[in-house]
Amino acid sequence: MNVNDQFPSNYLKASDLQGREVKVTMDRIEMEKLGDDNKMVLYFIGKTKGVVLNKTNSMNISAGYGPETDNWPGAAVILYSTWVDFQGKSVEAIRIRPASKPAPVTVTVDGDEAPF
Repeated sequence: MNVNDQFPSNYLKASDLQGREVKVTMDRIEMEKLGDDNKMVLYFIGKTKGVVLNKTNSMNISAGYGPETDNWPGAAVILYSTWVDFQGKSVEAIRIRPASKPAPVTVTVDGDEAPF
């Protein structure tokens, strides 16, 4: 018997990914009450569970698709699990990265264009 089957979650957990990287398309972001706080929850096209967004995942998505969440739906991201430190313990967590690399930024330096 799997303990996760006995305590199902409304939100995606690292164990749900079963060690795989999963490409999904963002559908919508909703504000939901979790405990005493309101949190952003990211949902995906064709999936029932969403991911509660933390600052790390929000900034990762923002790096590829901009900071305005209204522009995220329809864009693809990769979900994967990794080990992180949380309250003094190593735990598995979901991380999100853009599915496509952001375009390189070109700036002009002393009359020459230089990619950064």
